[in-house]
Amino acid sequence: MEGKNQVKLHGVWVSSYSKRVELALSIKGIPYEYIEEDLSNKSHLLLQYNLIHKKIPVLVHNGKPLAESMIILEYIDETWKNAHRLLHGVLDI
Repeated sequence: MEGKNQVKLHGVWVSSYSKRVELALSIKGIPYEYIEEDLSNKSHLLLQYNLIHKKIPVLVHNGKPLAESMIILEYIDETWKNAHRLLHGVLDI
């Protein structure tokens, strides 16, 4: 997956937080590469992208990492406005 919209998701298949982000990417029609992490043996990339918490999910868009599923959902909504919004706030009404 090359180009200016390279998206990678580091997650764990049993994590509802990872699934939340996977679902959001699918709903928006965003192609991405999924990288399964082993939390008992964290990858160098996961530790590099999420230095403080070292948790999943981590979305990497064009080399820029984002952690925490709700922050990732907000980022997806703001970055890919081509589909309906995932999150609706008071100001959207």
